[in-house]
Amino acid sequence: MDEIEIPQYFICPISLQIMKDPVTAVTGITYDRESIEQWLKTAKDTTCPVTKQLLPLDSDLTPNHTLRRLIQKWSTENTSNGMDRIPTPKSPLSKSRVLKLIREFEVPGLHINALKKMEVLAEDNNERNRKCMEEAGVAKAVILLLIRFYKEGRIIGLEEALRSLYLIWTPSSEIKAIVNENYDFIDCLTWILGREIENPVVVKTHAMLVLKRVIEVANTRMLEKLKPEFFKEMLRVLKLKISQQATKSALQILIELCLWGRNKSKIVEANAIFELIEFELEKPEKNITELIFNLLAQLCSCADGRAQFQRHAGSIAMVAKRILRVSPATDDKAVHILSFISKYSATKEVLLEMLRVGAVTKLCMVIQADCATYLKEKASGVLRLHSNLWNDSPCIAVYLLTRYQR
Repeated sequence: MDEIEIPQYFICPISLQIMKDPVTAVTGITYDRESIEQWLKTAKDTTCPVTKQLLPLDSDLTPNHTLRRLIQKWSTENTSNGMDRIPTPKSPLSKSRVLKLIREFEVPGLHINALKKMEVLAEDNNERNRKCMEEAGVAKAVILLLIRFYKEGRIIGLEEALRSLYLIWTPSSEIKAIVNENYDFIDCLTWILGREIENPVVVKTHAMLVLKRVIEVANTRMLEKLKPEFFKEMLRVLKLKISQQATKSALQILIELCLWGRNKSKIVEANAIFELIEFELEKPEKNITELIFNLLAQLCSCADGRAQFQRHAGSIAMVAKRILRVSPATDDKAVHILSFISKYSATKEVLLEMLRVGAVTKLCMVIQADCATYLKEKASGVLRLHSNLWNDSPCIAVYLLTRYQR
């Protein structure tokens, strides 16, 4: 390869490599498309690297077909010398082509085929194509199409629409505006989750992934107005175990929503704590356990949540068993749950159960383990609070508790 003399005009002035997709800038200099686009994207001042003339970000890059054919011919002739063939690059996606597909969304006989073509374009991991689709307003068009499907009760095309939307989603101002102007969109996604449809795992997983992104950009007003049916559907997703991604998204959504309005109460009213405990008793993966404990800790910060937590016969035992067995994040939330229960719901029966199922022992172990200082202090606080009752138990080493008597 070192012995081959490469014509100088085959070399990109930026990458100093043979050009695969030569394009000519408005300054008359030819570059490899990938190199000049990256230059325009990252350079502080968008000037032509060779002439130093101003090169606007939206300036046209004209394909140099003649030079590309010369490079391809030369590379083919030199394959015996170790030169790789230069393939013909794909034509860049044009905005007019994307707009044509968007218009076909409105035509009953064409919209399914248009969606399939849009899905193929979205799957192409090409930054230039995705930017073109964003500028053409594809996300907005797909959102409005999904809302129309929902209102008309259509299910054909949901898979392609959801997958396309997920792949091209960017939290742009336009996306935020269209989401917050259309309360029906969350209802639409909830409706999809509740429908009997073909290929349910793929469709509903993508519905959950899109819903998570919608919640991330929705405004406070929208998040505070979510209907009880929405929370029931999230718990149904957890119960059905549609997929790992869907489960994770549902938990992340519920955790996020705890911050707004009466959502904690709505989640508790949907029987969330019972479902979460039952889910955790099946020993899910570590990252799911961490999310479950995060959500349980938030729900146990309110009275209704603690009441529901205590009504489950295995709640305290389950929390105690997970301490020092899963991860520091789980330990943190588990100790917070026990702290909430011992501070605000500490009947004698509850305190004796904490002793009986090993929760008090685990709190003592946290103090002696290699845990964060703040967590040891939190565990110490719980032990100090009820040391008079627990100190008399032969189940606990006396020296661990005499230090925390009031």
